[in-house]
Order: sequence, then structure tokens, then C-alpha cells
Amino acid sequence: MQDHRYSFEVDGTPEELWRLFWGRRDRVREHGDVRIEILHFGDETGEGLIRHCHFPVPRYLLSGGRARSWEWLTEVKPCESWRYDAIGKPLWSTATGWTRFEDLGGGRTRVHFRETYHVFNPILRFLLEKRVHRYISRDNDKVIQASIERGLEMLRAAGEDGTRASA
Repeated sequence: MQDHRYSFEVDGTPEELWRLFWGRRDRVREHGDVRIEILHFGDETGEGLIRHCHFPVPRYLLSGGRARSWEWLTEVKPCESWRYDAIGKPLWSTATGWTRFEDLGGGRTRVHFRETYHVFNPILRFLLEKRVHRYISRDNDKVIQASIERGLEMLRAAGEDGTRASA
């Protein structure tokens, strides 16, 4: 099983970050070559949200360089954390991820992310699990942080953060 963890700090409160992740009700979200389709929004906090994700994987997996996962969110604690469980292919795997916001005070938040990844087939697990997960996770740290920072700028410019007036 692979285990990937990282943390970073941003200029934003947990409430702003929550609005950024959970305030939009778009059915389809695209971030570069990643496409996320929301199949079910879950309850008012996001508990039970179901999403279908499409993302790049190495071409040697013979899937045209694309993978899919079906993910559901649980353990949602507004402005604090959530968990997702996923089934993915082409390697037929499971993943579990956790996102948590740590309020640092002064309008800053540390974002913690962890994901475990496990390929079902023991031979493919031995041969490919580590390489494929490294490929899938290689830019997550930078991409997610940059997306959050860009999203916070957009929220503030639109006056949607609750503390700043729009210009």
C-alpha cells in the first residue's frame, strides 16, 4: 500500500477554504487534464457526495493514458475535514484520502492531505503500484496549493469571503 502525505499553509481562514471547496454546485469541474463529475451532491454539508473523476496515468497501462475513479465522501465536518474512499481503474485499486484544515490564526490555515492507494491484484501491486501512485501524485502538492490560492483570490475579488467588499 502506498501512503502519500503533505501539508502547506495559505492566507485564508478555514471558513474561506470551506466555501472554496463546498460553495460551488457545479456538476462538472475541470482542473487542467483532470475532470470531476459530481453525480450526487450529498446532504447540506457534502456528506455522501459522489464523484466520478478522470485523470492521467502512464500510457503503459494501455488505457489511453487516462484513468477513472468513483469516489464518495464521508466523515464531513464543516470547515474542518472530510474523507473520501475510491475505486479506480485501469489498475483496479482502492484509495482513501483525508483533507483537514488547521486554523493557524491571523487568517492563515494549514491544509493537510493524506492518501493511501492499494492495487487489488498482487502481481500488479508488486510491479506497478508504487510507480503508478507516484505518477498520479507527482504534482498534487503544487497543483492543489496553487488552485486553492487562485480560488481564494477569486472569492475575494467577487466579495464572497464575507469580510471584504467587492471592488
